[in-house]
Amino acid sequence: MDLLVQAYGDEVGKGPKNWREVGIQYLYRQNEILVRDEYLDHVLRIVPGSEVQAPLVHGVSLLSIPGPVIETLERIRGEVGAGDEPDRHPEGEQRGAGAFTPNHLVSITPPQGTGGGCPATEPDPVDAAARPEPGPTIDARAGQGVRVVVIDSGLDPDAPGMHPWMDGVTGDPDPAVPPGPAPNRPLDLYAGHGTFIAGIVRCMAPRAEVIVKNIVKKAGATFEANLVRALDRCLDDDFPDVISMSAGTWTFDPTGLLSLTVFNERRFRHHKGVVLVAAAGNDNSRRPFWPAAATWAIGAGALDRHWRDRAEFSNFGGWVDVYAPGERLVNAFPVGTYTYREPSLPHHVPPHQPGDQAAFQGMARWSGTSFSTPMVAGMIAARMSRTGENGRDAGAALVAQARDSALFGVGAALLPR
Repeated sequence: MDLLVQAYGDEVGKGPKNWREVGIQYLYRQNEILVRDEYLDHVLRIVPGSEVQAPLVHGVSLLSIPGPVIETLERIRGEVGAGDEPDRHPEGEQRGAGAFTPNHLVSITPPQGTGGGCPATEPDPVDAAARPEPGPTIDARAGQGVRVVVIDSGLDPDAPGMHPWMDGVTGDPDPAVPPGPAPNRPLDLYAGHGTFIAGIVRCMAPRAEVIVKNIVKKAGATFEANLVRALDRCLDDDFPDVISMSAGTWTFDPTGLLSLTVFNERRFRHHKGVVLVAAAGNDNSRRPFWPAAATWAIGAGALDRHWRDRAEFSNFGGWVDVYAPGERLVNAFPVGTYTYREPSLPHHVPPHQPGDQAAFQGMARWSGTSFSTPMVAGMIAARMSRTGENGRDAGAALVAQARDSALFGVGAALLPR
């Protein structure tokens, strides 16, 4: 969280209002809010000087406002429901709940500080000849005919030529990875995140078509409005069966991310069979993390390195649909030199401190719900090619299967074949 505050500076505000007492739980863009369109006229009247910047998806608009975001939203909440104004949004929540929220910052940040994201650690180098852990499935045809789109940081363009299980993976270049593999090229913050995720998908579904999109463009984060636009374009341009997204946030409103809720209502649910798998986050908390906590997504938590317990960093609770291995996984990573930004977590091997450097030779060991997420996405793709189910049905069937083999004290668990 501190890294995000440093990267975005005055562009972001800190939430909740009493964050100094309880810690920063989410970040949002200053002077912007999201509003359901049925409330738009009322908000424009309540907040003089506000302007519609742009519609995001049908049903929700992005507004610029002249004052502080949280105080403005509290004022709108206090006035909506009075007089002739609507007092219920379409799901029946009173006094505008889920009708107007900040433009949240959605991120893949590690958990140091309150409000962590989806990698639990920074990466560690392993030998260039190391095999992936977990390794590729024994079914070499798994995933055939299935398209998985990874919403993330982009792809190291050299990785598909370096590792056989990455052959044919395509996507946007990862801006944190300088061109050309070289041992001394500097790897920026979150370099290789999307590449590592694509490698996990391919190990679970070797024949799946995998496309990696560069969406989290600055410090491993993007604003909610940008994210929903990217998801909308993904449906229009890429025609996915499975979407894997290892990013999220806690939110101002207990109903979650407004723009993604409306995106599901107006767009996503009408695309038959497409399934979204989202990371549950790494705060060791039961507080819902969005969009993983949404009823229309599959929220993926992480199992520990032995696959018998919940990883100590993974979020948990009834809103997490399934757990999969997510601790100390090994997969593809760019060649280069990485400088650590955070001290390693207790008992991390090898330990490191800010400023320490590590040379990577094309493989890494990494932990987080960022990586249990593509494992679930890849297993859904593998099932689709075996059964002929669409993504949504295959995801539901795997979650049901995972409940049948639930781990005591953890919950539904999926293990690679």
